Amino acid sequence: MEELQKKVILAINKIRPYIQKDGGDVEFVRIEDGVVYIKMHGACVGCAHLDMTLKDGIEAILLEEVPGIIGVELDK
Repeated sequence: MEELQKKVILAINKIRPYIQKDGGDVEFVRIEDGVVYIKMHGACVGCAHLDMTLKDGIEAILLEEVPGIIGVELDK
């Protein structure tokens, strides 16, 4: 596993318990051109707060902790 991917997964794992506490989960999929692609599971699917969780939670942590990451998107 490459170093950037390890750093991304470690950062995601910091917020993951909070997401799981609300009945959801987050899964790392890939990194492409500095954008991290994730999948959301459980209660997160269709949740009205998903955008806030994605941008204010996951993306904020990744931008702060992992140099080279420029954004986070849901994997389709």
